[in-house]
Amino acid sequence: MVLAAGYDIAFVNLGIEIQRIVNGFALPVFGGFEIKYYGLIIGIGVLAGMFVAERNAKAAGMGGDIIYDFGIYAVIFSVLGARIYYVIFSWDMYKDDLVQVFNIRNGGLAIYGAVIAAVTTLFVFCRLKKVPALKLGDCCIPGLILGQAIGRWGNFVNCEVFGGYTDNLFAMQIRRSLADPAMVSQELLDHLVVKDGVEYIQVHPTFLYESVWDLCVFVILMWVFYKSLPSGSGLKGAGRKGLYRKKFDGEIMCLYFILYGIGRFVIEGIRVDQLMLFSTGIAVSQLLSAVMVIAAAGILVWRRREKKNV
Repeated sequence: MVLAAGYDIAFVNLGIEIQRIVNGFALPVFGGFEIKYYGLIIGIGVLAGMFVAERNAKAAGMGGDIIYDFGIYAVIFSVLGARIYYVIFSWDMYKDDLVQVFNIRNGGLAIYGAVIAAVTTLFVFCRLKKVPALKLGDCCIPGLILGQAIGRWGNFVNCEVFGGYTDNLFAMQIRRSLADPAMVSQELLDHLVVKDGVEYIQVHPTFLYESVWDLCVFVILMWVFYKSLPSGSGLKGAGRKGLYRKKFDGEIMCLYFILYGIGRFVIEGIRVDQLMLFSTGIAVSQLLSAVMVIAAAGILVWRRREKKNV
């Protein structure tokens, strides 16, 4: 692709310009084969998440090997779940070219599909291995949110997952030719920016908002996890009184569903590429987030009260 002069992406109010992100879409390797940076970033997120989960499992006395046993299945089924979820709610994009259903190198993975598949895999795996699922889940869930935070930068290199027009501090301009035309709303066209003959859309960088939110959730979950370990575990801060500590196995998972769900509900409302619940006009991720937050909060309150009364 031959591009006109100018940058590809800029955070205009921060004075940051990226000249050629289009040249970074793929990493060339032997034989002309290319590894998409999207997939590479997702892979880094998976490895980082497994590293955190392994350390947590060791700290909780479960041993690190179980993470790798579970991780193999979790990664496979999470990718499948993420793709199936995306295809179901984007069926019009694939119904006339079914081969593209199997092409995930250019994106098209929905995180909620991955989460649903991962949690389902967790319970099936633990049932077969006779391992406490909620305890293992509390070890793994901080790694999941870290992987999500990293994985959002795959959306950045693909010039996707952005919101409507804004001129706030983090406003991001994207060369119009790099964005999927289906994601360029009329509002963005009404605020089209032209510089040196190049057209740009100016958007909310919702991928960045979610990545930062996910990192904050990761810090909170790790803090609660390690403060909740027995005081005899030998880890600094473990068992300290006067701070929030989990009362039951599965509480870290509940906190994840509540905190991530709140952030996702808000951020999803800004995005222009929402997956809709078929013809209802309802953003499926917002609906799922709301249900998830309410259900997890209900379980959290009920279980903590139950433990308090024991």
